[in-house]
Amino acid sequence: MYAIVEILGQQFKVEAGKKLYIHRMAEADRGSQVEFEKVLLVDNDGKVTVGAPVVEGAKVVCEVVSHVRGEKVLVFHKKRRKGYRKMNGHRQDLTELLIKEIVA
Repeated sequence: MYAIVEILGQQFKVEAGKKLYIHRMAEADRGSQVEFEKVLLVDNDGKVTVGAPVVEGAKVVCEVVSHVRGEKVLVFHKKRRKGYRKMNGHRQDLTELLIKEIVA
């Protein structure tokens, strides 16, 4: 069983028991449970339910495992023959979720 759920403006495919990394949820404490009601699609062993726009009565229950930082991404700008070079780095703040169950 899996579901497509919208979390903080992004869509994710989730399955029970799997981990998911999303953008930082500052209001969620470590160890707390979070529910998402914007379930767009549910596949229950081949029986697919598509929402218009969301599936009524469906929700995804998650547990906040930790708040982490992602890998460093280097952004390099250069203009050829001008001597212009600029290096910038970025690390995204993430929240690690454990998918407890999909209620459909």
